[in-house]
Amino acid sequence: MPDLTFTGIGSGLQVSEIVNAIVGAETAPYVSRSNKQQAEITTDISAVGALKSALENLNDSITDLADADNYQLRTVSGADSFVNISSSKDAQIGSYSVEVDALAQSHKVMSGAFGADDLVGEGTLNIAIADSNFDIIVSSDNTLSDIRDAINDSTDNDSVIATIVTDDAGQHLIMTSKETGLANAITTTVTDTGDSDNTDNLGLSRLAYDVSDPNPLNHVKNLSEVTEALDAQITIDGSLVVTNSNNEFKNVIDGVDIIAKKAHDTDDDISQISFTENNKNIQSGVEKFVESYNDLKDLSDRLGAAGEGANGPLAGDSLLRGVMNKLRQEFSEKFDIGGGDSLSLSELGIQSDQYGVLSLDIDKLNEYVDSDVGGVQQFFVGSDSENGFASTIKELTEFYTDSDGIIQNRIDSRTTQLDRLEDDGLAFTRRMEALEARLFAQYNAMDLIVANLTATGSYITAQLDNMPGVVRQNN
Repeated sequence: MPDLTFTGIGSGLQVSEIVNAIVGAETAPYVSRSNKQQAEITTDISAVGALKSALENLNDSITDLADADNYQLRTVSGADSFVNISSSKDAQIGSYSVEVDALAQSHKVMSGAFGADDLVGEGTLNIAIADSNFDIIVSSDNTLSDIRDAINDSTDNDSVIATIVTDDAGQHLIMTSKETGLANAITTTVTDTGDSDNTDNLGLSRLAYDVSDPNPLNHVKNLSEVTEALDAQITIDGSLVVTNSNNEFKNVIDGVDIIAKKAHDTDDDISQISFTENNKNIQSGVEKFVESYNDLKDLSDRLGAAGEGANGPLAGDSLLRGVMNKLRQEFSEKFDIGGGDSLSLSELGIQSDQYGVLSLDIDKLNEYVDSDVGGVQQFFVGSDSENGFASTIKELTEFYTDSDGIIQNRIDSRTTQLDRLEDDGLAFTRRMEALEARLFAQYNAMDLIVANLTATGSYITAQLDNMPGVVRQNN
């Protein structure tokens, strides 16, 4: 609308009201139609979005039932202050005694006492642990602190930690293996260039320690052993001895990991561990599925309602009808459980009433689980060549709910329609503004002509009134 509008001066017409009426007559049908279309599209997006969310909940509820690792689990008992126990489904049902004979230890060796400024010697110090070793070059002006720093800073060192402990006698270099076990014992050999004797406990050879030779007479023990390297050892069922370089015994019993925490003393009760089958997750998984499906069914009934009352937003919609029909079809299918046998939901205690609402007979389900848990697993999970019930439901729901699935494609299409309506609305507004401006211009031009004609008429009348011999006839 122009910034300045006014009622016709020359014609006396209500120009603003006339223009507004014309523009309003053009606008009202479009706005009504556009608002109706937007409401329908928005309602559809909301409805199919709610359907997608319910299908995703159904998918989530059955995910655990579709995973073979969640079947035939084991309940472990017997963990105490001496052992921790964990197991997989490979663990066989049974009981065992476990005695911790020893915990694994890291090797620790210590030098004799040095003064803080004492020079250690000159040469090469080689430190070996298991399959790794590295050299430290010791200069004639190096102190014990310099050697400690060189050990810890060596890029080749991934096996030992060096530190200095100071007592009343002086500084002691202590080296500790980072890993426990006999295989990680520390060996130090020197090339003592100071006196050319690598084992005499003088100069750099004061840091030599090598007990790797089977003959004790050849051992070099210029360092003191603070803590010996030890493997962990446990005894199972009183006779089966197992050792390991650390305190974790993986799969020492099929499917069982044992972590030794503390060694048993002679008067301690031996740890007793046991494994029982646990299939409670099957019942909880089925209950979640039944609940989520009934929620989906309730939503479907509301979205697809049709009749004398208000219709649902997806009444008669092929998308809603299709997904619910496909789900119900799977409920009546039988799935292979091996050995030429098959199984259906109803045989597991999952029933549908006359309204399509599911219910679960827990006793019937658990009775079947107790009698053939492997068959129940195959029913839900399937085999390498064929999907089971849970796998099929997941595949079906994901067909609709994936980011490129049917529902998302519909939402994207509807969103595009909304964007197009918005663009059309902006274009229509511009057209109405142009129409309004054009009408005001036309009516104002007409009003100006009328004003000019009126002025001309008044002028002519005045001139005629002033002419000689002209007599005005008064009524």
